[in-house]
Amino acid sequence: MADAHWRWIWLLAAALATCGSAGQALAAERPRAREAGVVIGTLAPGPRNAIVDVPGVAVGHATVIEGDRIRTGVTAIVPHPGDLYRERVPAAIVVGNGYGKLLGITQVDELGELETPILLTGTLGVWRAADALVEWQLARPGMQEVRSLNPVVGETNDGYLNDIRARPLRPEHVRRALDTASVDNVEEGAVGAGTGTIAFGWKGGIGTSSRRLDPARGGYTVGVLVQSNYGGRLTIGGVALDALQPRRVAAREAPPARGDGSIMIVVATDAPLDARLLRRLASRALLGLGRTGSSMSNGSGDYVIAFSTAAGLRGPGGDPAPGRVVLSNDAMTPLFEAVAEATEEAIVNSLFRARDMDGHRGAVQALPLERALPLLRPEGQAAAPPR
Repeated sequence: MADAHWRWIWLLAAALATCGSAGQALAAERPRAREAGVVIGTLAPGPRNAIVDVPGVAVGHATVIEGDRIRTGVTAIVPHPGDLYRERVPAAIVVGNGYGKLLGITQVDELGELETPILLTGTLGVWRAADALVEWQLARPGMQEVRSLNPVVGETNDGYLNDIRARPLRPEHVRRALDTASVDNVEEGAVGAGTGTIAFGWKGGIGTSSRRLDPARGGYTVGVLVQSNYGGRLTIGGVALDALQPRRVAAREAPPARGDGSIMIVVATDAPLDARLLRRLASRALLGLGRTGSSMSNGSGDYVIAFSTAAGLRGPGGDPAPGRVVLSNDAMTPLFEAVAEATEEAIVNSLFRARDMDGHRGAVQALPLERALPLLRPEGQAAAPPR
């Protein structure tokens, strides 16, 4: 890495190690991985390094923090700004390990299309989120005669920081996430569906990243958004961070660090892919998950939802449109590389951007960057002092 990157990291570590206002300010604005000099993979990201780099894709969050025991929320991913019910996008869902509650999966598997936005939330909020999504979409113009709708809602269990049995998610939270969805949204960490999540014993959350292929390889963009709430052996850029262990808080229950948990991975691309090719793409996102140290344990729900925004492939279902063109199998390898890298970096961003949080059953520490970054330094390269 360049000396400038390591001067920035040296300053970050020094500031975070202090208790003064400068350290607190830096802690409040924790960097994304690339901002800290941690570069995942070799492919170039899009301009915002986020799922919203795929044209038309919008993201919205509603964060629900109430008192000292409610820490949850909802995140909406909207594939395009048009009428999603009538301009359905090709889609596929891949299950890495099926210990989860993913609504809408069978119809997506059967028809290979998505007709609603995707929602992510906490486990016991799935059905309330789905009901609110149906109400929101049925109220949209042109939906008066619709009598069937397939809401797609995924989850991870935020029951350590959040009083999950209280089921605090309300319709207004879902509407807020949908109505505020923006093509500029790159909020990460403890926001929306990531408010109460934990990864590797550290505070997890929402993370996003993208890759843009060069024109010779198609020029397509692949964007990924994750809701990280799983465990294993934390590995960043091929470096296992075994030396880092979350601190125990006296008289409080320790946060979970074993493999059980879950992760939701949403993949968007503007490449012209049908459901079969999207399934192939989604399965490669699990490579990025594995690179971070996950073993997809028995108690982990690991799901990938992938869709294509290519305008020529949208439609109300039924027979393919005349002249519809999709990529060949031979053209998929660059996209496979892109989705694996973007998934890995999105997960790292979810950890880098998250902050310490106290909640229902205890406190969870954010990944201590002042300790993690020196371990990620290339072997033999010393951090440059500030000038």
